[in-house]
Amino acid sequence: MSLTKIPNRTDYVDEVYKSLLDAISAGVLAPGERITQEDLAEKLNVSRSPVLQALRLLKKDGLLEEGPGRGLVVAQLDPIRIGHLYQVRGSLDALAARLASLRNAKIPLSLIEAGKKASADNDVNALIEADSAFHKAIYEASGNPFIVETAMLHWIHLRRVMGAVHQRQLGRSGIWDEHAAIVQAIHDGNSELAASLSEKHTDRARESLVPNLSGIDSQLMHRLKIS
Repeated sequence: MSLTKIPNRTDYVDEVYKSLLDAISAGVLAPGERITQEDLAEKLNVSRSPVLQALRLLKKDGLLEEGPGRGLVVAQLDPIRIGHLYQVRGSLDALAARLASLRNAKIPLSLIEAGKKASADNDVNALIEADSAFHKAIYEASGNPFIVETAMLHWIHLRRVMGAVHQRQLGRSGIWDEHAAIVQAIHDGNSELAASLSEKHTDRARESLVPNLSGIDSQLMHRLKIS
């Protein structure tokens, strides 16, 4: 996979930002990889100015950091920060699923099919998009705008974590089987089951990712789960 060139226009900051965010989330730009304006401008077919502005935004958002010497590198995934992020996401997901079920909401089954297709195609970017669409649909179906707003505050980091999970589980449909079970519980009006399945789904994702980032021990994992 390579960076997608951007059609010729004058103002590209948003497009450059999105392209780089996608590349970081999908692992095309790996943690610790050095980033240079000139190289990115050439690959994206834009001038250096929008690249510079996009890099500043990505640094501000914590996706890039100062590297050894001069220049920027892709920020490492911090297992402690991710553990804390999953605590928030687990609570949000469970609450959203419970509320969606109580409202008799209907989640489009096409979201599940899109995810299974992306999984079969081993397409990380498509998996991230499908996963994002699925969870956003449940947040919106909850009827509580604060759930959506809270998730959006951290969405770029949630998106990157989704990418890391999917990179480790390419070709496995288990995630989408879990999603399908959550949807079925919502459609059945079983709010407690929907919440429980959502929380377990988040726990499994965290447990598959966090220990692999730094080899942190089981006691730390336990603290991240219950603190």
